[in-house]
Amino acid sequence: MIWDWSFAFEILPTLARAAIITIEATLLGFAIAALLGLVLAVVRIAVPWTGWTISVLVELIRSTPLLIQIFFIYFVFPKFGLVLDAFAAGVIAIGIHYAAYCSEVYRAGFDNIHRGQWEASIALNLSQWTTFKDIIIPQVIPPIVPALGNYLVALFKETPLLSAIAVLELMQTAKIIGSETFRYTEPITLVGLFFLVMSLVSAALIRGLESLLNRRTIR
Repeated sequence: MIWDWSFAFEILPTLARAAIITIEATLLGFAIAALLGLVLAVVRIAVPWTGWTISVLVELIRSTPLLIQIFFIYFVFPKFGLVLDAFAAGVIAIGIHYAAYCSEVYRAGFDNIHRGQWEASIALNLSQWTTFKDIIIPQVIPPIVPALGNYLVALFKETPLLSAIAVLELMQTAKIIGSETFRYTEPITLVGLFFLVMSLVSAALIRGLESLLNRRTIR
């Protein structure tokens, strides 16, 4: 039999538990990416002399494979006294990798803010923190939500790389089931369907968030 429904239903609970790990890694990794990316973009603007250093760092991260970065954090960091478990190392690696991409999205958003608004804030004697928090960032976020959403979906589909350091996420669990039962069709297919469904759901939620923010902006 190419497909065994009874076997598929039997392994479904195991894959569902592994899916929770995948979702946790996605949400935590994207939280790191979104926040760290924003920090990098803000620091680049608020502290101009850091611009070159941050640019080099961003290009270095974007120009090297994520898998190498995962291996580096998990296997090399312990040589310097920083020991992380596999899940933490993987999440941090994914978060830092996508923070580099998110920082460029934020930077493009900041560049679209008219220079007069910055000058008006200075004229009103507003602090940099108040200017960013109350004036600039609320205008930057709505237009870049689709781009950030694309990176969320991309990050979600990168989580199978965590199996390289033995994180028991969805793909690693499917491979273990396959190696134990010598049946790969059902687990791999179910994993593919899960990623498809979750990607479509994520895209729909992102479009909903974009519409909500645009309505609030218009008001």
